[in-house]
This record gives sequence, structure tokens and C-alpha cells, in this order.
Amino acid sequence: MNELVSIAEKIAAKLIERKQTIAVAESSTGGLISAALLTVPGASAYFIGGGVIYTRDARRVLMDIPNEAMKGIRSASEPYAKLLASQIRARLAADWGLSETGATGPTGNRYGDAAGHSYMAVAGPVEAVITLETASCDRQANMQAFAKAALNLLLENLR
Repeated sequence: MNELVSIAEKIAAKLIERKQTIAVAESSTGGLISAALLTVPGASAYFIGGGVIYTRDARRVLMDIPNEAMKGIRSASEPYAKLLASQIRARLAADWGLSETGATGPTGNRYGDAAGHSYMAVAGPVEAVITLETASCDRQANMQAFAKAALNLLLENLR
């Protein structure tokens, strides 16, 4: 967690300096991204909120993304990560939206992605999306790796 907090401190400094805010929609990281951002004192100045969007019901109810909007998009994909980041940004009126969705393991997901496969996206003044493959079945290690990659993606796009 120390590595995540270190990245979060850099993000916090940039967001506070710019008077900007962040909202997070995460899935397989289970709240680690939000937890890292919230460990920094003064987080209320930049962290609006977020959610763990782990199921279809959570996506529909918490993110207000109906099943019809998912036509042609699968839950573990770059387009879905972009949609989550944009939607959480809009729903919470944040300057930035950050999302993560993937398969932590020990097995892959129903879409054919192997364990250790994740997608992260940033929506805001700059938009970006990445895919990460760790080639690991270690659930906890993957959760940490996914959270680190998502936080780094945000930090890189804040520069």
C-alpha cells in the first residue's frame, strides 16, 4: 500500500494546486484506488467520491448505465473503461474520472481474458486508456498492480 500512497500523494498535490477534483469507478481493485487517494490528508479538497462497480446491477444502479447502453461493449474492455471514467466524472461533476475493470484471478473472466488482465481509463481535460497484463494468477498482487497502474495513468495525464 505504501507504493500506492506515494503515487496518491503526488496526485493530491497536483489536484490541490490546480483546484481540481477526481471521482473513481473501480472494479477488480475493490476500492484500493480510492483508498490510496483517501490516505492523503486533505483528500476532501480533491476526492469527490467513487464506487466499486463489480456487477451488472452495480453498473446499472450506481452508474446509471442501462443494459441497452452496453450493446457492443463488454464489461472488461477499453471501451467500457472509457465509459466508466466518463460516467463517474459526469455523475459526480468532477474534473477527472478514473476507472479500472479487469480480471484479478486466480482464473480469467467470462470474456476470455486471462487473470492479470485489466483496463484503466482517465476522462477529463485529457483522455487516455491502457491495457495491463501481468501474466499472474495472484489475485492480491494483481489488485495492487492494477491500482498502481491506474494511479500512474492519472498522474501521467495530470502533467
